[in-house]
Amino acid sequence: MSKVIFLVDMQSFYASIEKAANPSYQNKPLIVSGDPERRSGIILAACPLAKQSGIKTAEALWEAKNKCPEAVVVRPRMQLYIDVSYQITKILEQFTDCIEVYSIDEQFIDVTGSQNLFGTPQQIAKKIQQAIFEDVGIKARVGIGPNKVLAKMACDAFAKKSPDEIFQLNQDNLAEKLWPLPIGELFGVGRRMEKHLEKMGLHTIGNLANHPVKWLQKRWGINGELLWRTANGIDESPVTPSTHQEQKAVGHHMTLPRDYQKLDEIKVIILELAEEVARRARTHHYIGHTVSVQVKGSDFQVRTGFNRQKKLASPTHFDMDIYQVALQLFQKHWDGLPVRGIGITLSQLEKAEIHQLSLFDDPLEKIKLNETMDVIYQKYGPTAIVRASSLMTAGQAHIRAGKIGGHDKGEGL
Repeated sequence: MSKVIFLVDMQSFYASIEKAANPSYQNKPLIVSGDPERRSGIILAACPLAKQSGIKTAEALWEAKNKCPEAVVVRPRMQLYIDVSYQITKILEQFTDCIEVYSIDEQFIDVTGSQNLFGTPQQIAKKIQQAIFEDVGIKARVGIGPNKVLAKMACDAFAKKSPDEIFQLNQDNLAEKLWPLPIGELFGVGRRMEKHLEKMGLHTIGNLANHPVKWLQKRWGINGELLWRTANGIDESPVTPSTHQEQKAVGHHMTLPRDYQKLDEIKVIILELAEEVARRARTHHYIGHTVSVQVKGSDFQVRTGFNRQKKLASPTHFDMDIYQVALQLFQKHWDGLPVRGIGITLSQLEKAEIHQLSLFDDPLEKIKLNETMDVIYQKYGPTAIVRASSLMTAGQAHIRAGKIGGHDKGEGL
């Protein structure tokens, strides 16, 4: 029996939740945006009415307001969105136990074994749409395919334009439907790769699908073959519920509210980031072998900054270990220009409980100190205990304590 995979995608997820929560917004253009006063006024979501005015995700709030002055602007409530996403997962569990969360508003599900209970793929898709709308008040799109890559492209390229917002893509209609599309619409092709492929004369997905794979392998290795397989609808990866359970890295990035130009101020941010990364690693019982630092300059039109990493002498999940290496990397590679964004990542993870301790380093004191701080954090919140440096004007710990992913946390369900 051929596999039947769905990608269930929520329409304008954040904006739809806000409309469902406030019926007075139903017939108004609505956008969800960060705080414009802190230069994070970026559009996170726009409802279909707002999109009709040309508003796009990730553009500046002032640009969106120029296009649609009457738009209702709502601050993000990230905890609510996370709660609703979990609620949708529970709805999908009524149809199958094989669910892979792809993002906060997209989930892959395998309904191959559910057809005897719930009907044809089209019937199951409609039942899922109805269940989500009745329970959450949000419209869902469904892409159907024999594998994840075709389900994803069925959803992104066709379900959004289909009257019932359901579309099935398979080997029977691949050449007719998918291949005529521009190469930039292929899943996995970004703007840079799009330009490379177009220079090779590969302007459509069909051009790529019928191009000799050996030449793609020669130029891009395994990535070249992967693009060719995607264009031909080939994907053997299963829907895996545990996909996100094994982490490859722990990181935290901060977009700063203003230009940071002094090293002393930047040190405060690096320390706060190191503390957060270390705490997350300990929470999931990981230690890491490599520290990476990502820096973005203040000019968003001209990309400046760097991304550098360093392997540690021994793995760690302690904040000062991470901070010292991150600071070394920053001081070595910083060009002295104003900084607007900094990120720190701990990678090459392994489980902390199986790590062999060094005979020459007794971490007992560090372990006890960090265990105590973690208990205080869990019981009293992230600002119950902070370093004195975070109380300076450069510190962001208190401001970000009420946020998730850099956006307002708001209230949950």
